[in-house]
Amino acid sequence: MLESGGLVESIPRRGATVRSYAVGDLDDVYQLRALLEGYSARRAATRISTEDVARLEESCDRFDRFRAEDDLLDLVKENLFHSVIHEAAASDRLGALVRKVIEIPLVYKSFYWCSPEQKLISQHYHRQLTRALRVGDAERAELIMKEHVLEARDFLLAQLRPGGEDEVA
Repeated sequence: MLESGGLVESIPRRGATVRSYAVGDLDDVYQLRALLEGYSARRAATRISTEDVARLEESCDRFDRFRAEDDLLDLVKENLFHSVIHEAAASDRLGALVRKVIEIPLVYKSFYWCSPEQKLISQHYHRQLTRALRVGDAERAELIMKEHVLEARDFLLAQLRPGGEDEVA
């Protein structure tokens, strides 16, 4: 199961090892994530309920109260904001593809480098996405989501490159 999910590599006569990701691989993962999550936001904009918009607004309010340096676990949990959007997109196939891309361990590991500035950027994108979804603006929701994901990619890759790391476990 871990191997099929891309989390471990099985090497004959040597066993299994945790899969490492080259910086280029991570860039690909985030590019795919931007496309899939952008499309998910576009679909959600025409399908989202007022209850789900309220859930997103509540999530934004909770996210605002957290401090990047103190509330890391809460920030990670609150980023399930994205799940509300994927559910509202109402596509099991799309949801499965998004989950597969997001489950790459480094997507979540990127929170370990979360700074107060990065948290503010995420807050901004979450609020803008919520506004676009509230008014049913599919094009804007897609563009904001893509930019949000690519901003996260840029931040993650900037954290990896200064040390000269080309691969990350």
